[in-house]
Amino acid sequence: MDPLSGILSLLKPRSYITAGFNAGGDWSLRLDDLAGRIKCYAVVSGGCWLLLEEDGEPLKLVTGDCFVLPSGRHVRIASDLALDATLASEALSPDRDGETVTYNGGGDVLLVGSRFEVSGRHANELLQTLPPVIHLRRAEEQATLRWSIELMMQELREARPGASLMAQHLAHMMLVQTLRLYLSQQSGAGFGWFAALGDPPVGAALSAIHADPAHNWNLEELAAKAGMSRTVFARRFREKVGETPVAYVTRWRMMLAAERLMSSRDPLSRIASSVGYESENSFNTAFRRVMGSSPRRYARAQEQTD
Repeated sequence: MDPLSGILSLLKPRSYITAGFNAGGDWSLRLDDLAGRIKCYAVVSGGCWLLLEEDGEPLKLVTGDCFVLPSGRHVRIASDLALDATLASEALSPDRDGETVTYNGGGDVLLVGSRFEVSGRHANELLQTLPPVIHLRRAEEQATLRWSIELMMQELREARPGASLMAQHLAHMMLVQTLRLYLSQQSGAGFGWFAALGDPPVGAALSAIHADPAHNWNLEELAAKAGMSRTVFARRFREKVGETPVAYVTRWRMMLAAERLMSSRDPLSRIASSVGYESENSFNTAFRRVMGSSPRRYARAQEQTD
């Protein structure tokens, strides 16, 4: 499995609400319902402003733009950021799946997209390295993304049998395609696993790791995948990802193992083998070092949390 698919599979994004938002006149909303969620929207017509409240620069959103809000931080979206903001949780109905909500008369800006509930056990760790706002300009120029947005609008508008399920699947396509296109425009800028996917040498090494996490990867093999010397690759990987290649391999293996612990009845020896450990003892040691407890204790704690 490729890195983006693998990481999204651990996040388990579930399309909770797929809807349109049609606003008009003077308006300002504070999106206060983002914790544990990812929002992905496209501007179908018109324009508005978006601001990350803590330290962000105002972003002008225009027709064709897409944006993803993955960090849970408070964001304002408005016709004019000088206006006092109303809490979105109070102004908009929480149960509006499949509908286009008209706010303040509508007619000036139309957004369409989805809110994803993130239920993966490693969601916070995986999401914290994503940019707080992912802004893709003029996305209507990208045929695949344009097709999914237009078809989603058609499903919401016509409300035919199965429209809700179709819109949810299209929302997943829109999310993945937006992340893909954003990466293609960044050329490896930024920090963390997501940004590193856009760096060709480091991305090649990450792809190899995720395609075969049970392989006994060493620095020399991964450097060869990246087309670099070991020294240059090790430095670049750490600069981009924030940890050494070997540490990343181990941590990803433990995340996969933790997920399998909770989603299967496989014996510990089989789980250990699936992530590259011939010895159950060595697997237990690695798991405890990365996850903070033994596999069995981790599983019991997760069951109590669930």
